Amino acid sequence: MNLNILVLPGDGIGLEVTREAVRVLRVVAEKWNHQLTLREGLLGGIAIHKTGGPFPAETEKMSIEADAVLMGAVGLPEFDNVSPEKRPERGLLGIRKTMGVYANLRPVRSYKALLDSSPLKNHLVDGVDMVIVRELTGGLYYGSPRGITGEGTSSSAVNTMAYSWVEIERVARMAFELARKRRKKLASVDKSNVLEVSQLWRRVVTAVAPDYADVELEHILVDNCAMQLVLNPKRFDVVVMENTFGDILSDEGAVLAGSIGMLPSASIGVKKASGAWTGLYEPVHGSAPDIAGQNKANPFGAIGSVAAMLEYSFGLTEEAAAVNRAIETVLNTGRVTADLRPAGTPATTEQAGEAVCQAIG
Repeated sequence: MNLNILVLPGDGIGLEVTREAVRVLRVVAEKWNHQLTLREGLLGGIAIHKTGGPFPAETEKMSIEADAVLMGAVGLPEFDNVSPEKRPERGLLGIRKTMGVYANLRPVRSYKALLDSSPLKNHLVDGVDMVIVRELTGGLYYGSPRGITGEGTSSSAVNTMAYSWVEIERVARMAFELARKRRKKLASVDKSNVLEVSQLWRRVVTAVAPDYADVELEHILVDNCAMQLVLNPKRFDVVVMENTFGDILSDEGAVLAGSIGMLPSASIGVKKASGAWTGLYEPVHGSAPDIAGQNKANPFGAIGSVAAMLEYSFGLTEEAAAVNRAIETVLNTGRVTADLRPAGTPATTEQAGEAVCQAIG
């Protein structure tokens, strides 16, 4: 198979973790005799520096032409106080819209080797295996009107949370389909006791449910869900929610995995004739500029994102499983980065990536 992939390393540690993810891709392509076509583009802060904008036209063009996009992380402290449209994160929102990816899948799994890395008690974390499905193109991040008006103490700001029936239904169906292939349990998260948008959300999910009679559906308020994620996380299988809730709660899920550096993600949307999905793949963590360039960032989330890419965008389930097994093998050896609290000397980013490549080979 020809794997036509656009690589967007982004900012900060994105360059380092993406480098290791690409190394893993090369090993997979060689072992299974796939042709790997890689192009590299600019996104985020580095794109602003080099082109004046966070999502250059050339990157937009290449993202449309690619079968899948592998991304690092975006964001730099120097842009923290600029207007939203000039921030690196605007490039991320732009590429999601261009590619039509509307659902972000974030698997949260506990590994035996990392139970002590989580601040939660081991018996709470052991056995956690869930997927958080986050709607990606609606809600507060895209709604209009938005903005800040006025000056000083007379200024005010507004953001708009808006969803249509169609937007909710398509991500609900994706979550139901995913649950059907797993433990057949779906939790839909909303704030329907306060928000009209959430009332529509619950109405749509309920209307879709009869088409998936084999899946057990529960509705849960977002504040209760936040509590249950730390009190009883093993109760969850697939959890679906709107954009803002998903952004927040999926980071809470990182506590269960032991480090936010462990979490991969797949943003998918348009289904091709082959049955594979157009996808944007990235680790959940940010650009972490405080440790950038020090060769100590955790690359497992980026490498796990490669596994997700192989499965969802190319249908290569054997190769994806091999990458995930290799990650677990390396975790069991204790050859891990500092954020995972290794017993001995921490591995560097490069050493962790090399260990995964060797485990695959």
